[in-house]
Amino acid sequence: MSWIAPTASILEIVLLLHVATIDVATRLIRNEMCLALAALGIASQLPNPMQVAESLISAAILFLLMFVLYARGGIGGGDVKLLTALAIGFPPTGQIQLVTITALAGGVLALVHLMMRHLPHPKLAPAKSSLPRRVYAIERWRHLRHAPLPYGVAIACGGIWTILSKGL
Repeated sequence: MSWIAPTASILEIVLLLHVATIDVATRLIRNEMCLALAALGIASQLPNPMQVAESLISAAILFLLMFVLYARGGIGGGDVKLLTALAIGFPPTGQIQLVTITALAGGVLALVHLMMRHLPHPKLAPAKSSLPRRVYAIERWRHLRHAPLPYGVAIACGGIWTILSKGL
């Protein structure tokens, strides 16, 4: 049973990297990814059933708070699902760390997007352009159209940081 938590943590990190990449590309966070992250979070805590109960209760409270932000247009529904699914895998103190690091990463993400206002608008990035150039061109185009931030990236950063700080 001692191998379950480290394996679940590694799989969570891989899924979070995938979710962040897809969020940048499509601005969508799939339900299946959130369910998988929640299941891995529960699996990593199975040796301590009381901790699972605490995590579920505090994640439900977090969901309600995030739902209020969603209802006011402050955050996307996929971001609410992703943050709640991740929170299920952490005890309440880990959830506080998750939210704190996510907020800091979100601030950095917002600053990057604000700085984009002062950068030149790129010409079209042909298919043979480098990946950073293509991502920049698309993000700049989205920014000019007031598209939402890919906040799943900030949530993934918060999740990975919290997972690594609890140790594999």
